[in-house]
Amino acid sequence: MTLGEILTGVRLKAPLSPVLSRLDIAGLEYDSRRVQPGFLFFAFPGSRADGREFARDAVARGAAAVASESPAPEGFASPWIEVEYGRHALALSARNFYHRPDERIALTGITGTNGKTTTSYLLDSILRAAGKTTALVGTIEYHLAGRVLPAVNTTPESLDLLRLFVELEAAGGSHAVMEVSSHALALGRVFGLNFHTAIFTNLTRDHLDFHGTMKEYFAAKQLLFSGAGAPPPKWAVLNRDDEWCRGVKVSRQTEALWFGLGQSAAVRARHTSSSIAGLHFEVQSPQARFGVESSLLGKINVYNILAACCAGLSYGLSPDAIAAGISQCRSVPGRFERIDEGQPFGVVVDYAHTDDALRNTIAVARGLAPKRIITLFGCGGDRDRAKRPLMGQAAAENSDFVVLTSDNPRSEDPLAIMNDALVGIRRTDVPLVVEPDRATAIGRAIKEARPGDIVILAGKGHESYQVLRDKTIHFDDREVARGVLQGFGYHREPK
Repeated sequence: MTLGEILTGVRLKAPLSPVLSRLDIAGLEYDSRRVQPGFLFFAFPGSRADGREFARDAVARGAAAVASESPAPEGFASPWIEVEYGRHALALSARNFYHRPDERIALTGITGTNGKTTTSYLLDSILRAAGKTTALVGTIEYHLAGRVLPAVNTTPESLDLLRLFVELEAAGGSHAVMEVSSHALALGRVFGLNFHTAIFTNLTRDHLDFHGTMKEYFAAKQLLFSGAGAPPPKWAVLNRDDEWCRGVKVSRQTEALWFGLGQSAAVRARHTSSSIAGLHFEVQSPQARFGVESSLLGKINVYNILAACCAGLSYGLSPDAIAAGISQCRSVPGRFERIDEGQPFGVVVDYAHTDDALRNTIAVARGLAPKRIITLFGCGGDRDRAKRPLMGQAAAENSDFVVLTSDNPRSEDPLAIMNDALVGIRRTDVPLVVEPDRATAIGRAIKEARPGDIVILAGKGHESYQVLRDKTIHFDDREVARGVLQGFGYHREPK
């Protein structure tokens, strides 16, 4: 494909010369280490490094030209194309190069603060129960036609997404479900993609270190429903019970499905029963009424299930397929994941890392009628400091015992992070242990547990690493918890 064909629709700062326009391009890349001869290299400005620094390396590896929103470095002799916005240019170029697979794959995007991952797993299960070959892109891992791939970002770059859609199409796939983070929306990673269905789960305080204000955070989410660089989605699935969701502007081209627990929701749950075995309720919608059963727990998962049901309905799937998919989604890694070594108390690992998520997770545990709830949590470094006391207060107000520890401190001093969280905890008189070493803290939390209690290990969920100032180490709350329990003499034989 020629450079002129690839850059069709891309806003250029200067027109291509006829010679450049006819230049044959063999591939696209934004990582100079993966450049091959004849590729077009995209040089992004970044928070830590400027992609222009790698342009000469890309040319040395055979790049035919470089595209960037910045001017060429002094003395750079190879073709340099200045574009208005680098990631928009990459997205449109990748769609052209790969012949727009997003127009043939039915694409669902899920955004919101909490519930994205669980909703994506539920919907993927529903689609597979309906006989579809699918892809799943999200925080924990990527799935592609039955294969499991490691997740680099919650939402990868547009080029990687389009490559994945091409692979899915080649495997006979028809549907892709993806978490769409606010960072991805703001940075343009999904610019130009055609979404069939867009889901908004909820919005609570998070990522303000990046967005600055809740208004800007919401504005990033709104982009999924406005159709940034592409038509608006055919369907919008929105949480009627969430104040921010109610503020979403839906295009006239989009059909909205509102879910919730109140009478004003078009799709709602009725006759809900909850137990340690899971949830059972009737879904009432304009199209049908049908019962669903799930091993997932708590009110928050009623919302997640309703969102997934709405998406299933947007694709015209039968109630039987929707109910089967929900039933077959037995668990989601790191989301209220139970650690069972035969101990007489509960231990769960959850990804909750905001004050609202902590409240939701503790509420799920409280619904199981434990004698006490012991909550271990920490706060991430190099992130919104203002949410730390809010997390401390959420844990303290809703738990019977709190263990404050370190999460991913990154470049910050773990003790300074913990001191921020202590401000919120000390608004209560909850019993408290402060232990910066997370492994030791997990041992302390489990040692405190008595029969009938529930221990919540919050913050890291599925993560198998801990990011320190100078290195990243292997660390998995689930592995550590099992090791502690086994050290106390508990052990369950694998089935």
